[in-house]
Amino acid sequence: MFFTRWTPLNNPVWNQLHDLQGEVNRLFDRWGDQGRHFLGLAGFPALNVWEDDDALFLEAELPGMELNDVEIYVTGHNQLTIKGERKPPVVAQGVQHRQERGFGSFVRAVTLPTAVDENQIEARFENGVLKLRMPKHEAAKPRKIEIKA
Repeated sequence: MFFTRWTPLNNPVWNQLHDLQGEVNRLFDRWGDQGRHFLGLAGFPALNVWEDDDALFLEAELPGMELNDVEIYVTGHNQLTIKGERKPPVVAQGVQHRQERGFGSFVRAVTLPTAVDENQIEARFENGVLKLRMPKHEAAKPRKIEIKA
């Protein structure tokens, strides 16, 4: 049996409701990674993570922040936590018309794809971007197994 939705023809109220439903559906379709950015719901700070044979790398955008406003933790060899606080802007004189950049405390926790050696992590802060180099833990590196005949 085949079902179709009944739609009254030339009903302006129904057409408006149908258009509204389409807009809401498109809005919820955007709730993926790109949608959270569009709606302002993405995690702060925005992160990029990649790896090579020896290490994992992370970049976090922290515009307007200072290095001493950020804390970095690694637990369990693969849980990275970035904590901090972005202070609100202070307008000495004048009237503020728009406030789109968020402020306040944040915590961003990420499960890394492999275990890292937390004692060898290098962190740099350049132009508002936090850059981490996290060497892989020896247990996470591939090992060649010798085959005996």
